[in-house]
Amino acid sequence: MQQVLDAAHANGRRVAFMGRSMIRNMTIAADLGYLKVPENVLIDSKKAKDLPDDRIVYMSTGSQGEPMAVLARMANLEHQIEIGEGDTVILASSLIPGNENAVYRVIDGLTKLGAHVVHKGNAKVHVSGHASAGELLYCYNILRPKNVLPVHGEHRHLYANAALAVRTGVPQKNTILGQDGIVVDLRGGVATVVGQLDLSYVYVDGSTVGEITDADLKDRRVLAEEGFISVFLAIDPSTGRVVVGPEIQSRGFAEDESVFDDVRPKILAALTEAAENGTRDTHAFSQVVRRTVGRWVNSQHRRRPMIVPVVISA
Repeated sequence: MQQVLDAAHANGRRVAFMGRSMIRNMTIAADLGYLKVPENVLIDSKKAKDLPDDRIVYMSTGSQGEPMAVLARMANLEHQIEIGEGDTVILASSLIPGNENAVYRVIDGLTKLGAHVVHKGNAKVHVSGHASAGELLYCYNILRPKNVLPVHGEHRHLYANAALAVRTGVPQKNTILGQDGIVVDLRGGVATVVGQLDLSYVYVDGSTVGEITDADLKDRRVLAEEGFISVFLAIDPSTGRVVVGPEIQSRGFAEDESVFDDVRPKILAALTEAAENGTRDTHAFSQVVRRTVGRWVNSQHRRRPMIVPVVISA
């Protein structure tokens, strides 16, 4: 951040911060004296539009492809700043595992607009914000901690961090590889794990918070990827004879409803067999319908849609 400000100042450019987190963090850094802002370099983003393109540098959020961040909105032509021919965009960040598709989508979008995109893949523009093994050893040797609790990373990263601490003299028993929700007690200079809280994700769905569950999300994924099939029947529970139906409807599975002509006889046969075996409960009949349709869909179409049978007594 300091290098960009200094380079802009040296080349007669103004700098505009874009994105709420960018503005907030840079303001705090400047107030605390960590960021040295040359005089007359910063400019409000609204006023920056009045400057020639070759006299402005925008520093924005979105280097990890976040869809609502400024950079992604620029790439999608959804922002007041328009990227075009002659513009250079520098992503001074490395890919966080899992973000590859989102980042490359932004890079592709910017490239299509005519921008020259510089990133870690084609230039040495990234300096990690995470300490390397040598830097961690240096830190441990200076601080000489009695206890070590590595944080921020996958388990393999925490394990490697703890191993470095042990190499500097921290006892193995005083290193803690924790997970979200652990309760650590520090007593007598020794840190120990004394409990585990049952923590899980809290989902925000529209105006509700915490009411949606993992099961709900699984159902939504099935609906989005595989479709929906409903089967309605009215049945005589004493005989298993179908009085009405089966009426089959689907969404996102097949446009031609005639595709279900093959499975209707299978449903009737399965219900008759269940009745002959003593089944009388409508819920049990509905499970028979679900299994029959599920096997047919899987064998004939290699699909796993959501199947909702509705069986009522006639």
